[in-house]
Amino acid sequence: RRELPDGGARPNAAQFKQLVVTALRELHGEVGAALPVDVLTYEEKTLSAILRVISSGLVKLWSALTLLGFYQNRRCAFRVLQSCLFFLSPNQTSPFLLALSGNSRELVL
Repeated sequence: RRELPDGGARPNAAQFKQLVVTALRELHGEVGAALPVDVLTYEEKTLSAILRVISSGLVKLWSALTLLGFYQNRRCAFRVLQSCLFFLSPNQTSPFLLALSGNSRELVL
């Protein structure tokens, strides 16, 4: 969840995804920016999102979002409300993940 203390501009889903990639790039360089992160849901009104990342990238994503302090030259903060991990072998599926099957990589940036 992203917070804007001064009520600044609210990014749309594509801008939010770009903000996540920018945060990863600023802290972890191009390797961080290449981390596959999907925005599964994004609520512009509440600035809340559900992100999907591979388990090995969770710490990089969490740290990049936590340390990002500005958006469009205005102070902002991310608050991670919950972290859920699903461990599946390549041939397994889970009905609980079906609702999270979106892919933000298809967003036009």
